[in-house]
Amino acid sequence: MISIKDVARHAGVSVGTVSNVINRPNLVSADIRARVSAAIDELGYVRSETARQLRAGRSRIMAMLVLDIANPFFVDVARGAERAARDAGLGVMLCNSGQNPIAEAEYLSMFAEQRVRGVLITPSDGNGANIAAFRRYKIPYVMVDRVGPAEESCSVSVDDVTGGELAARHLIHAGHRHIAYISGPVTLPQCRDRRAGAAAAVAAAGLPPSALTVLEVEQMTVASGRDAGSRLLGLAERPTGVFCVNDLVALGVLQAMFAAGIRVPEEASIVGYDDIEFAAAAAVPLTSVRQPAVRMGHTAAELLIEETGGAAGHRHRRLIFQPELVVRASSPARRA
Repeated sequence: MISIKDVARHAGVSVGTVSNVINRPNLVSADIRARVSAAIDELGYVRSETARQLRAGRSRIMAMLVLDIANPFFVDVARGAERAARDAGLGVMLCNSGQNPIAEAEYLSMFAEQRVRGVLITPSDGNGANIAAFRRYKIPYVMVDRVGPAEESCSVSVDDVTGGELAARHLIHAGHRHIAYISGPVTLPQCRDRRAGAAAAVAAAGLPPSALTVLEVEQMTVASGRDAGSRLLGLAERPTGVFCVNDLVALGVLQAMFAAGIRVPEEASIVGYDDIEFAAAAAVPLTSVRQPAVRMGHTAAELLIEETGGAAGHRHRRLIFQPELVVRASSPARRA
């Protein structure tokens, strides 16, 4: 690999002069700049960003760790974060924990080793042990899609209790008196909050707790949704309204209904969560609770940039956006 010493030797100048041409060109005469620039081009020299970061003590890369990189919701969150980072002259390293706390801990350790500028994280570790261990590195982080203690970090999330209420209330208003909630792992606060919202809507409608049937899936994927749909169809008293923890699970449930010859929405109504692009493009367009994913990612990155940029008066904030119900063909406003 070509080094800065090779460039200096080729141009017939000192290493310090080459460094000035690269970092402080105003200190070097035009003819010396031209000679060094020509040497750089001829040798194909590329500056070591790692070495520059070590000298400066600050990286231009922020890390982002999400639960499931295959979920379009997190792709949109990352898109928003990348846009804010690019506007600030920074880059984003995107990693996937796969809802695995062990993988999460390994990535956080790697981020510390790489001295990243900061971390955007949707934690998979339900007890917060990984985040607690990461704090000792003094690297700023922002929680995304999770409410965090304001005294420890910034966080950007959506009111998932309200989101669960919106979904269940919609199904109840459509005439359903027995609702299923297909949940992800209960270790994830998002899953618990959406269930709490659905239960609140059931109670507010004067229905008994038994009117809400809960089925849990380990992975929030289409395949898990198909499995949950098959389990749902096997129940002695099958719910007629189905609220799913996310759109991928809802699409899987929809596939299971089609395979069993169950008409949607005539015999079963389905509501998802996230409002990913595929929701509107499904065979039966999917009703979904919309989260402002791009805005969440952009806002989270801006908070991290503000904190790591040394802005005076930065204080940790908990920003909670409100969800919105988008009604489509999978759940009519009123059952016939």
